Amino acid sequence: MPHTAVPAAELAARLENLRRAMSAAHPDWGMILLDSKIDLYYFTGTMQEGALVITPDEAALFVRHSYECAVRDSSFADIRPLGSFRGIASAFPHIPETVYVATRTITLQKLAMLQKYLPFAPASIDSILGGLRTVKSAYELECMRHAGKIHAKVLETVAPALLRPGLSEARLCSEICTSMLDHGAMGISRFNQPAAEDVLGLASYSENGLMPTALDSPSGTVGTCIAMKSIGSTERLLRGGDTVLLDIPCGWRGYHTDKSITFYFGDLDENPKADLIRAAHEQCIALEKMTAELLRPGAVPAEIYEKILAAVDPAFRDGFMNSCKFLGHSIGLTMDEAPVLAKGFNDPVVPGMTFAVEPKIALEGIGLIGTENTYEVTEDSAAKSLTGDCETGLEINY
Repeated sequence: MPHTAVPAAELAARLENLRRAMSAAHPDWGMILLDSKIDLYYFTGTMQEGALVITPDEAALFVRHSYECAVRDSSFADIRPLGSFRGIASAFPHIPETVYVATRTITLQKLAMLQKYLPFAPASIDSILGGLRTVKSAYELECMRHAGKIHAKVLETVAPALLRPGLSEARLCSEICTSMLDHGAMGISRFNQPAAEDVLGLASYSENGLMPTALDSPSGTVGTCIAMKSIGSTERLLRGGDTVLLDIPCGWRGYHTDKSITFYFGDLDENPKADLIRAAHEQCIALEKMTAELLRPGAVPAEIYEKILAAVDPAFRDGFMNSCKFLGHSIGLTMDEAPVLAKGFNDPVVPGMTFAVEPKIALEGIGLIGTENTYEVTEDSAAKSLTGDCETGLEINY
């Protein structure tokens, strides 16, 4: 059931891991204060407006709205109603001089509101929070495996049957997302940014797949308008000879998988550049497989990235990743977690990490060709795809 609570034992283990990591990095730490809904969900199992206070001995979730919802949804032990941040000061009268916060997501406005009643100097806990979420627990992996099964079913089986002449990009994206909902998905994707929006993904035809967006992604779209570079155009309609790029996430119980798939709508042999399109598609399949083989315990993300760059056919190097400087990204409660398959990420991969691997090639005058699947790093073999196959059929005849 989608409304099943995160197990109490899972939440307790996460708090213990946080305290252990804090004690190792900051032996004299006294308090952590978190306000991001993603962080609150990770540690308490509910998404509310409020604050989570953690000390070496206590942990209390203060909820502004809705306390009743939090108690109903969460198996967290200590949930309290919050009228104002003065209530936190009353419950914890001895505030340390330094309090650790998530500087990536907390706003200056929220910090000022907190400091009105809680005089403290903020220090960043971002690297510790990110490190804890890097390796997934058995519970988290099960959530992602379930999301991946929905993902594979909808993008590999349902989506091809939806393609028809005259279908707009936006309509296609919405129909695919509706199908995901019908199969049990949560309906949105989230990003690890302070002002990031919850989005559906995108569908792009031919030239629109090359259009850059504000998001650091090789997948392009004109979006629904200038103010929403996502989903797809309501005006661009599908016609014979179009390439179709689908880059649409899926999620279950808060956890995401990412998958992209490319189709050619029509008889590819009638296209004078058929050989180039097929070769680009086959190149992306080969590079995704190679990356999965390299994603083993002890491998270094930056080295994997360099090996894949060196393996790209010279004919496709200029368009590889559509000018983006990465090959894939970690994924979990948000789409854009660390580490990334890119330069500068030198800590070795360990079992339980999850990566979205997305080799894509921009072909001028044609569109964006590519593949993407989400992989789980296993104990002693190549990474395992959670979202199906990269060797999917290219042509969709109509």
